[in-house]
Amino acid sequence: MNAPQPALVAPRPERLRLVGQRRQMLAVMHQRLMFGMVVYGGLIALIALRILYLAAFGDHAGRKEELTAFIPERGDILDRDGQPLARTIDAWTVAVHPTKVIGDKLELARKLAQLMPERTTEQYFAMLRSGKSFFYLRRRASPELVEAVNAIGEPGLALDREADRLYPQTSLAAHVLGFTNIDGRGGAGVERAFDDYLSDPASRGKPLVLSISSRVQQALQAELGEAMNHFSAIGAAGVVMDVRTGEILAMTSLPAFNPNVPGQATPEQMFNRATLGVFELGSTFKPFTLAMAMDSGVVSGPGQIYNCPDTLPAYGHVVHDTHPFGRQCSVAEIMMESSNIGMAQMADQLGKERQKAWLKKMGFLDRVEIEIPERGRPLTPGSRWGPFETMTIGFGQGIAVAPLQLAMGYATLFDNGIYHPPTILKVGPDHPLHPGRRVFSADTSYRMRALLRLVVMKGTGRKADAPGYRVGGKTGTAQKIINGRYSQSINITSFAGVFPMDDPRYVIVVMLDEPKATKETYGFTTAGWNVAPVVSRTISRIAPMLGVAPNMHREPNLSEVLPFVQEDKHSAKKD
Repeated sequence: MNAPQPALVAPRPERLRLVGQRRQMLAVMHQRLMFGMVVYGGLIALIALRILYLAAFGDHAGRKEELTAFIPERGDILDRDGQPLARTIDAWTVAVHPTKVIGDKLELARKLAQLMPERTTEQYFAMLRSGKSFFYLRRRASPELVEAVNAIGEPGLALDREADRLYPQTSLAAHVLGFTNIDGRGGAGVERAFDDYLSDPASRGKPLVLSISSRVQQALQAELGEAMNHFSAIGAAGVVMDVRTGEILAMTSLPAFNPNVPGQATPEQMFNRATLGVFELGSTFKPFTLAMAMDSGVVSGPGQIYNCPDTLPAYGHVVHDTHPFGRQCSVAEIMMESSNIGMAQMADQLGKERQKAWLKKMGFLDRVEIEIPERGRPLTPGSRWGPFETMTIGFGQGIAVAPLQLAMGYATLFDNGIYHPPTILKVGPDHPLHPGRRVFSADTSYRMRALLRLVVMKGTGRKADAPGYRVGGKTGTAQKIINGRYSQSINITSFAGVFPMDDPRYVIVVMLDEPKATKETYGFTTAGWNVAPVVSRTISRIAPMLGVAPNMHREPNLSEVLPFVQEDKHSAKKD
């Protein structure tokens, strides 16, 4: 009989023990898996938090990147015709993290110098070896440059997008527009004056519309810039203003700067000569003295006679004329030939108190009125304002104002005597016309038309005439104060004009700072030779843009002044 075989199945207690071991192993494996998933999730969360932290507060981009990382988009700035003057764009930036560069730094420096030659190979190499964490290499980079930098294949180079302020017309109206700072806030001009509006998300989609006309601005800036270069002047300023609304159609200060790169500008370029600079503007003040005298009853009309000797002793001083009459002369002749002696007598009759009251009404004793923050304060004799100072102010010496204030004064004088505050915003539903205030009588305003047209037709301002556009105005040549004394050879020349003078619509003021004589001016540096032609050329360009058609048959009523003018030796070689 065969022996029994061993059992093929473990006894029941042994089977239970094996099942328990398997379950225990599965539980341990499950716990380990869960722990691994928690650790993995935690790492992912830490990485995400780190990325967010670095994006917001990290120093990987340096202090400059921190400031620009969250620059808010700003509203657009347009000219009166809808042309963009400033807008926010999404721009490329090229940067480098020197500590992350893994390739040959000298070779990389050579490639960067080829692509961006504003720095040398040595400068790039020093940058790469500096140990600093971040440098911007190019802001507002072109797509072609971005592609070329990307092709280098260096992990330490960074390409990114950022909000950037673009001024598409570069230096055009730069002092009007201003610029934005690193933090995206307005730093000067309109950008600063209207910073809250431009940076307010609620105003997005509703651009700020200026009174500036890009076409008029370009013509003024080009003609004034050419004259500045031709006469080797150290600076220039110009304004074109609507007489009836106070809107500034063009305003320039030279030398200008590029608001896209304000950090590259010099202090001289950044200085706004049109609104912040104040200057003695010479004989351009004489029409105001005459208007004050007529409105005060001191002068009855253009035929009133004054004694105009070769020199005029007054209060311990002597008043001179460049080309003295040496005879009796009419008010019309005094204005036409820009006589200091004649104007000094009118101002003396007017007196200090009345003169100050008129200047106050005209805004010539206060800071220039305009929205932008760069506003100069006039300079006056102050406590030294006596009888002789009253006489010199009468012919434009001893008081300094901004060119914009001079334009404002002419606009007031020829808008029937009504003062409208100058504005850089387009007049319309969002910016209604200021009702204005009366300064001069309408009758005085009317009578001044023929007198200033006479200056351009027969007097010192002949070279300012633009055929068909009936230009009227006044030249001004002021001796510049050097080391506390009036220079005999260094001038500031200016011209303040109005057109068309039979129905005044626009004022133009131009100024050159320290123009030099040329062969064409026969050694003269006076306004009749250097700024008057600028006015002629500018008006000939801008008048058609402004809807003013040339007409050779219209003029102010010159019969009111011509009978009181004698033909003699005087010419436009003075101011």
